[in-house]
Amino acid sequence: MRIAIGIATRGRAAILAAVLRDLERQSRRADRVIVCHVTAEDVAGCDAIPGIEFITAPAGLPRQRNAILDAAADCDVVLFLDDDFLCAPDYLAVTEAAFATRPDMVVATGTVVADGANGPGFSVEEGAALLAADIPPADRMAMAPHFNGYGCNMAFRMATVRAHGIRVDERLPLYAWYEDIDVTRQLGRHGAILRLAGARGVHLGSKSGRVAQVRLGYSQVVNPVYLARKGTFPWNHAIPSAARHCLANLVRSIRPEPWADRWGRFRGNMIGLWDLIRGKAAPERILEL
Repeated sequence: MRIAIGIATRGRAAILAAVLRDLERQSRRADRVIVCHVTAEDVAGCDAIPGIEFITAPAGLPRQRNAILDAAADCDVVLFLDDDFLCAPDYLAVTEAAFATRPDMVVATGTVVADGANGPGFSVEEGAALLAADIPPADRMAMAPHFNGYGCNMAFRMATVRAHGIRVDERLPLYAWYEDIDVTRQLGRHGAILRLAGARGVHLGSKSGRVAQVRLGYSQVVNPVYLARKGTFPWNHAIPSAARHCLANLVRSIRPEPWADRWGRFRGNMIGLWDLIRGKAAPERILEL
């Protein structure tokens, strides 16, 4: 089985370099490691790391991930990792075994031991310590059905990608809120989406390189509705998701966390809601905000 690791990156060269070096600890090494960047500054200092392939694409997570899918046409599995995700040393070995054991599995997503996206984020050293302290389950090959693959660590069976022309939706620009739900639910029409108990890692949740918070807020409202209309995100998930984020941003704007512009997000929420009411909503509108 040929496995590629694909990493789309923008504006996090130092963290990316640490993640790439950390991948050298994998007991089952990737056949290819493909990094898609936008500018030379995105990968400054990373060219000294052996075995990494660098490609470029226009800015935007979907465009960069599609470029990786195109580049990895000779592979059986592509594991997408965020540029701030640290993998346990047997992550790839467990993933390979799972795809071999379950030929019906089209998407595998790992178990996130700690997720800095839900807080201020972790440094590379903090993430490594959390991963070192993690106790894996007794049954490392345990698998369970999952609603979608989580974008920071999700693996695709490329035969299914090729057979059905699966692409990451490029109408979701920049950070592309919920692009992982959309593309993995597309794949899930043709097989199983499973969470792997033994493929473990830490998402640092770095706050560098993020989009403006008003744009994020807009996407939190508009993207779920766009995907529901498209048919990849059920309405009974889309509406509660948008409402939950609006309420959380409004309430927390009173005493916002230091790492989050809650008022900016709420402003984006309201712009998105107004666009929906007047029939002007589109994911690409964030480029105008």
